[in-house]
Amino acid sequence: MLNIALFGPPGAGKGTQSEMLIKKYNLMYISTGEILRQEIAEGTDAGMRAKDVIEKGGLASDEIIVEIIENRIKRNPDVSGILFDGFPRTVVQAYILDGLMLRMQTHLLCMLSLDVPKDELKRRLLERANISGRSDDKEDVINFRLQEYENKTLPVADFYDQKGKYFLVDGVGKVEDIFQRLCNIVEKQAEKIWLNIVLCGFPGSGKRSHALLLEKKYDLVYISTGALIRKEIASDTEMGRIAKPFIESGDNVPDEIAIRLIERKIRQSTHAKGFIFKGFPSTFVQAYILDGLLKKMGSSTTCAINLTGSPLICMKRLSQRGKSTEARVYDKDPAIVLHRLEVYEKNSPKILDYYQKQEILYHVKDANNIQTSFVDICHVVDIALKKI
Repeated sequence: MLNIALFGPPGAGKGTQSEMLIKKYNLMYISTGEILRQEIAEGTDAGMRAKDVIEKGGLASDEIIVEIIENRIKRNPDVSGILFDGFPRTVVQAYILDGLMLRMQTHLLCMLSLDVPKDELKRRLLERANISGRSDDKEDVINFRLQEYENKTLPVADFYDQKGKYFLVDGVGKVEDIFQRLCNIVEKQAEKIWLNIVLCGFPGSGKRSHALLLEKKYDLVYISTGALIRKEIASDTEMGRIAKPFIESGDNVPDEIAIRLIERKIRQSTHAKGFIFKGFPSTFVQAYILDGLLKKMGSSTTCAINLTGSPLICMKRLSQRGKSTEARVYDKDPAIVLHRLEVYEKNSPKILDYYQKQEILYHVKDANNIQTSFVDICHVVDIALKKI
């Protein structure tokens, strides 16, 4: 989702620019000022509680704002993104917004702040008062609102600046020029959104072959926990020594080792456009772990692709690989091969259900011709790309 917060003092032009951003990027609009005025006009409980405060130029309580915002989002579950206008206004609200984004399994792309001199702000607000007659556009209220902004909301800029998501934009000039400045930043930040693909399927279903093709086509980084672990074993590291007996028996290595290796690989890939995960998650718990790891880095799983195919065919492929130069230690023993297939068959339903509930699971038939399957996989990835 493309989630943007538009920041700036009263009179900075957030409303005008919001309309243009919504239309261009097909966003859901959430303006705390607007929805609070609607609540007041409708005489709702939240509106009555906020009325006195707003008319004096103050800020409605966080409880009221969160209550209204959550209701709006719940009524629009299929939006492609959200534009927040006038929220967050305090550091506390910034934490609240992070929590809301986390619950929606997404994050804020950027905070855009319109920079306008105070004299110009007063001129705009007084001019608006003559046209609209809004009770909060009187001169004494305007002075109070601007002071409130400086005292309470500017620290929010520091909050997002520390995250690398705050951008100050010149808010003076032609409306179209200001809009272009905003769009340039949005699109530059959108380029930084990772494309993260989880490949699921029985051992022998062709995940490695497809991962290498995806890595090249989409300029991604391929992360195979098996390959990372085998490297640790070959280097005789502490993690390698712990993992070795699990690998030799065809079982999953302890989660702690997999997490450390994956996180290290991601941090080393400083210019990555995204990642392909093969061999992880191999359990339901690991699916949670991967999402948590990506969330920690400001990202999320884009899609999970399940290569469907016959376990019998997969077993034949693994047996053939066991006789080749690409053989793994666990390919040479039919009992271990069968055990690996059984482990996947036991764990996969919960993993697939996890991604199905997030509506990011896609099934692709495991064809004998890898190029045929890859065309289908690319079609799925392109669909997922459009969603993000």
